[in-house]
Amino acid sequence: MNHASRVLIVWTIASLGAVAAYAADQTTAIDVWPATPPGDTRKPAAEKAETRGKITRTSNVSKPTLTFFRPAKDKDTGAAVIICPGGGYSILAWDLEGTEVAEWLNSAGVTGIILKYRVPAQKGETKGFMPLMDAQRAISLVRSKAKDVGIDPKRIGILGFSAGGNLSALACTNFNERSYDAIDEVDQVSCRPDFGVLVYPAYLLVDKTDELSPLLPVTGRTPPIFFAHANDDGITSAGSAIMYLALKKAGVSSELHIYAHGGHGFGLRPTTRPCSTWPQRCEEWMMSTGLLKPAGAEGSK
Repeated sequence: MNHASRVLIVWTIASLGAVAAYAADQTTAIDVWPATPPGDTRKPAAEKAETRGKITRTSNVSKPTLTFFRPAKDKDTGAAVIICPGGGYSILAWDLEGTEVAEWLNSAGVTGIILKYRVPAQKGETKGFMPLMDAQRAISLVRSKAKDVGIDPKRIGILGFSAGGNLSALACTNFNERSYDAIDEVDQVSCRPDFGVLVYPAYLLVDKTDELSPLLPVTGRTPPIFFAHANDDGITSAGSAIMYLALKKAGVSSELHIYAHGGHGFGLRPTTRPCSTWPQRCEEWMMSTGLLKPAGAEGSK
C-alpha cells in the first residue's frame, strides 16, 4: 500500500468519525481534503483569527474545512446550504458571513455548513481558482455523506457574500468539469449545487464593463439563484442584475432584490434599512420553490 492510499484511508476513517459525531452534536468540523489540497505551492503560514471592529476575520487558511451547524431535530427540513464567507479572497468574515448565517439557516430548519476555503490567493492566481477546488470538493463531500447525516442530496445549496458570492457563482456555473484531478470516490459524486444564494457578490463582470465574466458560463443547467444587493454598493449591483438576466435568458427561474441603500457587507445584522429583510425574502423564495419542505414531510429527508 503506497503513502497516498494510507493517507486516504486515514482521512476516510476520520471523516466517518466526524459524521458520527455530527449525528450527536450540534456542530462538527471535517477536513475537505484527505491530504495537501491540490494546486497550492505556498509554504503554509499559521492560520489566525482576529476581531477588528465587530467582525472576526480568519486568515492564512491552507487547510480547508466544513463546519456543520444542525437545526433542531423537530425543525429539520433536510435541506442544507454550504456557506462561503466573503473577504476579498484575502480573509474570511467568519462571524458576520459565516456563523451568524448558519444560525439563521438553522432557525429555518436548514443545516448550515461553513466552508473555510483557502485564503489569501497566491500571487498571480486567478480570483477564486483554488477556492473553487475547495467548493467543488465540498459539495461532492456533503452530497456523498447526505444519507449518513439526514440531508436530502437533491437540496444542497451554496450561499456566499462578496468574494464568497463570486465563489458561489463559480460553483453554480462550473460543475460540468472539476478544476482539479479526481482523487477518490467522493469526486465521482456531482458537485452541482441545487440552488445558489448570492449576497452582494463581487467580480461577476469583466472589469469596467457590463459584460458577464466568461468564468461564469450560465446555461439552462445552472441552478436557480437568489440575489440580494444594494444599489449604493461600491461593488456594483449591475453584476447581480446582469447575471440574473443571463439566467432568465437561459430559462432558469431566479429572484433578484436590489435595495436602494445598504452599501457593502451588511450581512444579516438588523438595521432600519430594507436590505436587512433579505433573509426573510430568501426564506420565502426557498419555500415557494419547494427547496424548503416542512419538517417531517415526505421526501424532506
